[in-house]
Amino acid sequence: MLVLTRHDVESLLTMTDAIAAVETGFRRLAAGDVVMPQRAATPIAPHDGLHLSMPAFVAGEPAALTIKIVTVYPQNLARYGLPMIQGVILLHDARTGQLLAMMDAEHLTAMRTGAASGVATNQLARADAAIVTIFGAGAQAGPQLEAVCAVRPIRQIFVVTRAGKQDAAFCARMTERLGIPCTPKRDVRAAVEAAHVICTATNSAEPIFDGAWLSPGVHINAVGAYTASMRELDSPTIQRSRVFVDHHPAAQTEAGDLLIPIAQGEWRYELVAGSLGELLAGTVDGRRHSDEITLFKSVGLAMQDAVTAPAVYARAIEAGVGRSFDL
Repeated sequence: MLVLTRHDVESLLTMTDAIAAVETGFRRLAAGDVVMPQRAATPIAPHDGLHLSMPAFVAGEPAALTIKIVTVYPQNLARYGLPMIQGVILLHDARTGQLLAMMDAEHLTAMRTGAASGVATNQLARADAAIVTIFGAGAQAGPQLEAVCAVRPIRQIFVVTRAGKQDAAFCARMTERLGIPCTPKRDVRAAVEAAHVICTATNSAEPIFDGAWLSPGVHINAVGAYTASMRELDSPTIQRSRVFVDHHPAAQTEAGDLLIPIAQGEWRYELVAGSLGELLAGTVDGRRHSDEITLFKSVGLAMQDAVTAPAVYARAIEAGVGRSFDL
């Protein structure tokens, strides 16, 4: 078994590889080649935490078999200086069941989540989209920006956070990393109105902007709210958007951004235009005109881990990275 640390994963996984792997995964999901039980979620109420188990098998060539075990503790950074998301991925040989690798899941999770937004942005955002506004400056934010900038000619990034404490440092890192001006923005309305692409990557349980501020033609990637009781987007945002989801069963049980408006009688799930896999397969239409507002709602799928982990493993074998152990 090969063990790969976070540093190993960071050194091996590029956004280009992640986007390619995740796009393939969504295509296979639409083709019915994925077995993906609903993730088991164990609340850790005394510590405001959540334990998730996420298995998946992706048929095809190459096949992939993984399980991710991950914890989500939103208060970790403030309380203990630890990451909000921690976990490991076990990669098996799908032919034999042999355990091939155990790798850190934190960076991989952020990258594959960003990659899904990259795929959605490539399919749905206007070709001339040049300004992106991101809500949040945590572990998910960087890969969201990297993915969007990989598929669109972005020339300006605005960053909005609740407290503003991390904005300057985050913007400095992103400007250096992407070579694109990244600016903190305290005027939320101005940041929303200016955007051609909006990414929401927060742990908010309440809407973070007014949907009336959205400009015609904007595309939204909403990835932060991952339970039925959380939402980053208000009902007007959902009502004004052509909505796509990562996977219908997951969205119908976990996407609070959609489920809360439905429960309040303000929207219907039947208005979802389709899944990302259906969009890639060409069975549903994407953006229909330049002024249409499009929205990709993601709650994160085990399939994304299953197709990304083999790419990391293959690069590790090629580069001689990681430590081998016999169990």
